[in-house]
Amino acid sequence: MKLAINLGYWGPRPELDMDLIHEVERLGYDAVYAAEAWGSDAVTVLSWVAARTERIKVGAGILQMPARSPAMAAMTAVTLNELSGGRFILGLGLSGPQVVEGWHGTAYGRPLGRTREYVSIVRRIIARGEPLTHDGEHYTIPYTGPGATGLGKPLRLITHPTHPVPIYLAAIGPRNIRLTAEIADGWLPVFYSPDRAPAAFQALLEEGFAASGEPGKADRFEVAPAVDALVTDDLERGRNALRPKLALYIGGMGARGTNFYNDLACRYGYEEAAATIQDLYLGGNPKAAAGAVPDALVDELNLLGSREQIADRLEAWRAAGVTTLNVGSTDVTTLRTLAELVL
Repeated sequence: MKLAINLGYWGPRPELDMDLIHEVERLGYDAVYAAEAWGSDAVTVLSWVAARTERIKVGAGILQMPARSPAMAAMTAVTLNELSGGRFILGLGLSGPQVVEGWHGTAYGRPLGRTREYVSIVRRIIARGEPLTHDGEHYTIPYTGPGATGLGKPLRLITHPTHPVPIYLAAIGPRNIRLTAEIADGWLPVFYSPDRAPAAFQALLEEGFAASGEPGKADRFEVAPAVDALVTDDLERGRNALRPKLALYIGGMGARGTNFYNDLACRYGYEEAAATIQDLYLGGNPKAAAGAVPDALVDELNLLGSREQIADRLEAWRAAGVTTLNVGSTDVTTLRTLAELVL
């Protein structure tokens, strides 16, 4: 099992601790991941990190597909991958309807079909086969719709890539997880439960591997869940530090009835708690929503406790088939402890 560090996205103030990144590179971490919401973008952060490191990979976790055309995503991936010497991981995801329609100003539409077309176009651009054409439900290249001049023509990527670009997908829903196993090189799950993973996900992954038609795909497929971690002897204080993020996503990241993270908590068996958290959060009381996150859920989805407790807990993550732990932490002691236990 490998380790990565998950920088997430910026809050109100720009923040990028290069000393911390240099330390995890020294410790042997495999990758640095950056995310984007509606603030900092991931590409700029990863470019900055790649330029100031030597070995560690830089992964998008994730780039929002509605924010970029497939061609722009492919161009960006090739550029950053070549400049970094083949260290870039292209993580893609759709985000949710509130961000897609409320921020990027485009229809959320049918996410599975859009993802399949998007990844197919990106792969064909990077492969530099025939000049690009695509006639799908979501993308028509060259464009021939309303307002078209008729002057568009099929093009081929000018740059000749010298390094492969691995494509990972963020997925939560069952059909999206199945699609990820079929068309992607890796999976970036969030709020991953190693205890429930075999029952909740394994059959979906196997169906996707079978649909891919690629022999041995399961053996090379990467599973890189994001997991917050904290070494502490004060469990309650540690849990309280991690509850607000769970409350934000389960309670506030999406509308009532359309919240993928809330749905996931329900699939894990926390239906009553998920409903309470959402009611409190959408009712304007995020502090109470955080207090409603059960201890068991905090412990299940995170790595929390003493060195010995975390060492024991790591066995569940290994047994669940995780290939990379994408650690969300800025605590040097935690990051060093995980390196000692894992690497």
